Amino acid sequence: HHVSGANYFRYIDSAKWNALIEEQLVICLEIHQPSMFVFDGAFPYRGMLRAISAFNGLDKVWMRRGTFKKGTNIPVDSISHFDLIIHPEDSVQQDVEEINHGVESISCPPIVLLDENELMSRESARQRLGVPLNSTVVYVQLGAGEINDIQSEIRITIDALTKNKDVHVVLGESMLGSRLLINLDRVHLLRDYPNSMYYNAFDATIQAGGYNSYHEVRKFRIPTLFYPNLNTGMDDQLARCNAAIDEGWGMVLENRNEISINTGVEELLSNYNSLKVDVIEKTDSMLLAEVLISRI
Repeated sequence: HHVSGANYFRYIDSAKWNALIEEQLVICLEIHQPSMFVFDGAFPYRGMLRAISAFNGLDKVWMRRGTFKKGTNIPVDSISHFDLIIHPEDSVQQDVEEINHGVESISCPPIVLLDENELMSRESARQRLGVPLNSTVVYVQLGAGEINDIQSEIRITIDALTKNKDVHVVLGESMLGSRLLINLDRVHLLRDYPNSMYYNAFDATIQAGGYNSYHEVRKFRIPTLFYPNLNTGMDDQLARCNAAIDEGWGMVLENRNEISINTGVEELLSNYNSLKVDVIEKTDSMLLAEVLISRI
């Protein structure tokens, strides 16, 4: 079931949208009669809270990155709607004082969707993407930026990569966004889910510093040049990405312009074979699954 965000509707304010969410979710819960409801998000919607509060036999779990530190804008009464809070860990430990919310909390390793045995082989992934088996393939997923704007970070990055004749670029395209219209040599679009099934095809990646993409490339040990977003509020992408430098598999480009991007790309292409992870903790979600199953 999918309900678009309020900004996709015309003439629907927050109150009406939350009423829509409540109605849709109540219908889903009545039809499917689940034993557990898991919310994976940063801020619980009021309509969602009203819906789940009507089901007394439902075990309500909130999967939330980061703790509820003092001064948070999340009301304690929102937290109290849940029976369990799960905090997936990050590459950088945050030492913050959490508010007293009285709900049971546990932590778990970073969660990624696929295990290594679920990825396509290098040959199969490259054949499916239409890239030569003997080429250098770089996966680019930066999110923001207009590909046809030659001054944008993403276009400068692609141009810096493709000026090397043996390099092919695979550009990640959001399943939820508009389709990209591009006609650039050796640039291939990947609109699939999850894109991580293709990771064996890539020699290196250029990514933003978001939680999910960071921990995916970290788990699968892909040399990465990070463009951290420095304006993300509570999400310290720079600190997260700098941990990749300490572990020996990542590079970080904090201040980006045409000169620095070209320099960073050339450094990545020259050194990706030497960027590796010698020791990396297991990002295993099986233990968490066992904990949740035991509650049902």
